[in-house]
Amino acid sequence: MRQVKLGSWGPDVSEVCFGSLAISPLQGRVTEAEGVSVLRYALEQGVDWIDTAEIYDNYGQIAQALKGYPNVRIVSKSYSVSAEEMRLSLDKARIALDRDTLDFFLLHEQESAFTLQGHARAWEELLRAKERGIVRWIGISTHAVAGVRAGALLPGLDVIHPILNYQGLGIIDGTLSEMLEAVSFASGLGIGIYAMKVFGGGHLANDPEKALAFVRRTPGVQGIALGMSSREEVDYNLLLLAGKDVPQELQEKVMHRKRKLYIADWCQGCGLCLEACPQGALSIEDNVSVVNAEACVLCGYCGRVCPHFCLKIV
Repeated sequence: MRQVKLGSWGPDVSEVCFGSLAISPLQGRVTEAEGVSVLRYALEQGVDWIDTAEIYDNYGQIAQALKGYPNVRIVSKSYSVSAEEMRLSLDKARIALDRDTLDFFLLHEQESAFTLQGHARAWEELLRAKERGIVRWIGISTHAVAGVRAGALLPGLDVIHPILNYQGLGIIDGTLSEMLEAVSFASGLGIGIYAMKVFGGGHLANDPEKALAFVRRTPGVQGIALGMSSREEVDYNLLLLAGKDVPQELQEKVMHRKRKLYIADWCQGCGLCLEACPQGALSIEDNVSVVNAEACVLCGYCGRVCPHFCLKIV
């Protein structure tokens, strides 16, 4: 497993960060025990850091998987706004993960300088936690160009987790070229960058080599968070990254497994997905999108227009 340095002053980590959303209760692809097994398998292959978040509700799952792996690093995130909320989030993570010191903790899904201003008290608490040695590195995750630019200027920020893929899917406020410029600006300041949604929430999975190559050759990006929910997906992704041939049988298991349209519970019912669906398979009920599975052809058009990345083919 290739090792990379996360920014100018961050740790050395494996190029691949295990994105644990795919094994969490929030997505419901696998049972908790199955998720533990997949995560431990990835650790055995050399993956040495894990991305999670308070909203994923899988700290206990990760703690189980990490037995015997005390040196694996964990990134978590929260939507905390106040100092008190951040203290509670940090305490929750430390207790559930059984760690006195957290490796990384980020403000979740920051969109701009205005969003960060609204979370200023939480950020100040993160800075204090870093000074006290409760957290080693702090930062933000974002789907926005403005989020990357504003985050790069935050005092004490170490790492940014931006959305990045070759079609610019999921960027909520600008173009792909603008996101690349923002990432270059942040990395030029020494900030660590690890990308999310490199397969566009599954919509770019038909050409995984292209998707991975694009992000790997993007200047300033050191790591890649990959969501994986099976051993086959772990093997598949690591073979691709190693430049090795993927056996046909493994390709078929990963590329042709039964899939479904997943709609996250943070859907805001904006209706853009309904307009994009050529099959009329989506509707709004109780202010959220719902899918008629019999009508859905898994084309992915809905996910391409969702501003909050709520719809994914899984």
